[in-house]
Amino acid sequence: MTTPYTGPLLGWYACHARDLPWRAPGTTPWSVLVSEIMLQQTPVARVVPAHRDWLARWPTPPALAAEPAGEAVRQWGRLGYPRRALRLHETATIVTARYGGTVPADFDVLLALPGIGAYTAAAVASFAFGQRHAVLDTNVRRVLARLVTGRARPAATPSVAERRMAESLLPAEPAVAAQWSVAVMELGALVCSAASPLCTACPVARDCAWLAAGRPAQPAGAGRRAQRYDGTDRQCRGRLLAVLRDSRAPATDADFCAVWADQAQLARALDGLVADGLVDPLPDGRYALPGHGSRRSSPRPAQPTASS
Repeated sequence: MTTPYTGPLLGWYACHARDLPWRAPGTTPWSVLVSEIMLQQTPVARVVPAHRDWLARWPTPPALAAEPAGEAVRQWGRLGYPRRALRLHETATIVTARYGGTVPADFDVLLALPGIGAYTAAAVASFAFGQRHAVLDTNVRRVLARLVTGRARPAATPSVAERRMAESLLPAEPAVAAQWSVAVMELGALVCSAASPLCTACPVARDCAWLAAGRPAQPAGAGRRAQRYDGTDRQCRGRLLAVLRDSRAPATDADFCAVWADQAQLARALDGLVADGLVDPLPDGRYALPGHGSRRSSPRPAQPTASS
């Protein structure tokens, strides 16, 4: 299928695509998969150096699988949502054991890997293997909502109708469809942004239903509220993980107390990290990144106190 959008968008992308390492000629499916996991809720500018360092250390799934999961958490650094690092390590282990260390191309097989949902499976299948799938990230959904339906923003989650609409716009040839998907994504990142769309620079502006309607505003209350970070359990978890990442030795209660004053919140955050598999409590009462000590099967030691 060819739509009025196809040619202009592909032409625009050919001239304006950013030079990103996971788009370079000859990049591996592993590189694409790592990039997609890292890009979940993390800006491209922060992902580029992290992706480069990750691939330099672990250029293949077997290279990562050969190391403890805690090293993946350590290497993840401050990208946020560190469970993604654990999922990547699990995926590398499965890919090594079941698929000979080669990232599988099949959408359903990708979907069954840890931490990979419908979007990521479609993105890897499309961008690494040139397949024809609707790749619905935030940017793509916003572009299509404006271009086709005339709405400033899409709904909170993709509906069946939205997925079918996105699939109907894909060019018939798989390789071209994959290029179309990344072009729409890039347009949403660089031109059709959430806050300040550059409609005068848009290659499909003349066909945009939202622009034709006068760029109607988002209904009141429909936007996403910014999430507070300072003082949250998430910030506390990040501080505790930083203690473990920055030292090769296990951490003590006193090490954690030195970076977070609220002892009840510290204990709650530490419990969460243990439950999520990001921290291992050791038999001597200290804590380590996963795979860097003997995991306890009993609950973690008593809550840390300021005098510990």
